[in-house]
Amino acid sequence: MQIEILDDADAVAKAAAQLIASDARAAIAARGVFTFAVSGGKTPWVMLQELAAEELPWTQIHFFQIDERIAPEGDKDRNLTHLLESFSGAPIPPENIHPMPVNAVDPAVGAKEYEQTLEQFCGIPPVLDLAHLGLGPDGHTASLIPGDPVLSVRDRDVALTGLYQGRNRMTLTYPMLNRSRKILWLATGAEKAPMIERLTHGDPTIPGGLVKQENAVLLADAPAVADL
Repeated sequence: MQIEILDDADAVAKAAAQLIASDARAAIAARGVFTFAVSGGKTPWVMLQELAAEELPWTQIHFFQIDERIAPEGDKDRNLTHLLESFSGAPIPPENIHPMPVNAVDPAVGAKEYEQTLEQFCGIPPVLDLAHLGLGPDGHTASLIPGDPVLSVRDRDVALTGLYQGRNRMTLTYPMLNRSRKILWLATGAEKAPMIERLTHGDPTIPGGLVKQENAVLLADAPAVADL
């Protein structure tokens, strides 16, 4: 895993936006498309605002969700709500943003539909150019939650979780994440330091530790890597 330490959360967000823009240009030059899946969080929303200001061939960029809470459309708990706010006014075709269908009558059917969407734009099996991840204080990443049966899913690319922090969720699974051409981790704040130390050592007892580390990049501020 490549580690880069920045001054603060804003610097992390800006560096992440520049990395994404660079990867997008390279992927489009090589394959004609850039596929990027994004997680939630305060720093990532700043990252997306910075990205939206870049001059990029937006019609050739497709955005997917790493995970999403099962909540009504427009709910403040929805990652999609903040993603769309971050991209407000940017020249991104609306059809290039692919929300997880968490409001399907049967969310399990919605998960299968999202697998089909990923296959349509990312190939069979689907491969993301870039997957952005964060790390929770309990070691979870995406909605791969300690103790949840979703950790054992190996035959699906999209799955549902049990109740976590008041919401059931839809998430990409390890097989989908680990096929990504690159993983981008963002970490800010001292509260992340203990888990970041375990992540960078590939600790298999935390969910984040089971994500592949080759071709992974960690952008962090100094407090987040204080335990390294």
